[in-house]
Amino acid sequence: MPFIRHRGVEGGKIGVLIVNLGTPEATSYWPMRRYLREFLSDRRVIEVNPILWQVILNLFVLSTRPQKSGKAYDKIWNKARNESPLKTATRAQAEKIAARLSAIPGVVVDWAMRYGLPPIAERLEGLVAQGCDRVLLFPLYPQYAAATTATVQDKAFDALKCLRRQPALRTVPAYYDHPAYIDALAQSLGAHLQSLPWRPDRIVASYHGLPEEYVEKGDPYYDHCAETTHLLRERMGLGEEDLVMTFQSRFGRAEWIKPYTAETIEALPKQGVKNLVVITPGFAADCVETLEEIAIGAAEIFHEAGGEHFSLVPCLNDSELSIEMLATIIEDELQGWR
Repeated sequence: MPFIRHRGVEGGKIGVLIVNLGTPEATSYWPMRRYLREFLSDRRVIEVNPILWQVILNLFVLSTRPQKSGKAYDKIWNKARNESPLKTATRAQAEKIAARLSAIPGVVVDWAMRYGLPPIAERLEGLVAQGCDRVLLFPLYPQYAAATTATVQDKAFDALKCLRRQPALRTVPAYYDHPAYIDALAQSLGAHLQSLPWRPDRIVASYHGLPEEYVEKGDPYYDHCAETTHLLRERMGLGEEDLVMTFQSRFGRAEWIKPYTAETIEALPKQGVKNLVVITPGFAADCVETLEEIAIGAAEIFHEAGGEHFSLVPCLNDSELSIEMLATIIEDELQGWR
């Protein structure tokens, strides 16, 4: 059989794909239902019996949850671009990281969502089509959890199964204790505190929750959150009573890791805490969990319980601090590839 030379075999470029959780395409019922169905059908997210869960999901959860979630998203929706703030921020992060890394020849930066659009498979194929024979996959979750980091990697590996010409793949590990990440959090928190006309009596670091069962099975998420909080306290010169760790976004009836953010915030005014600042270190970009659940919902809980001043520190988003931090981590992980 004669040797056949195929065109388009040029390679040598390095792709960087940043990936965040995902977002519905609109706040109305059917877009919300499609998004929630994909998200809540993920076996990494919901680990109960899959047959039983599909019955519960389709008969009960998806009949009411889309309307409730749609109302929450509608409160924080980026109406100018007709998209969620998470999508706006993640796109901006990718564009600014690309500009920051432009001095490195042959690096191509793109972004994707684990659930919704743009999908991971599409963006991986796009990087390969642009000549990337190596790809650095960057799940934007500082603290590792199987329900977040692992499912991004699962989806990427599944996508590679469909490619004849697979790129070499690296994944960025959890960066919960990376000096650049802790420094960015500390600078962001410090600048926010200086901007307030009042001083907080307490600072709450609120992370996304996780079922206790997942931690008992070996998930390191709780330990990662605790270490981030510890390092942030050290960096800011704060004690354990000054900066407390809590967990939000509980779903279902199972026990989740504690203490719960809502219950903690509701109890603080009775303890003499009248001025409260909340920071959400586990979120790389503002989303419904930070803008609606905390900035709106938690603030209402605090004020109704007798609190006076409440302020949420914005996520790092596409700030200069964020881009410098993310680019530093990427450059660390590209060692040996350039």
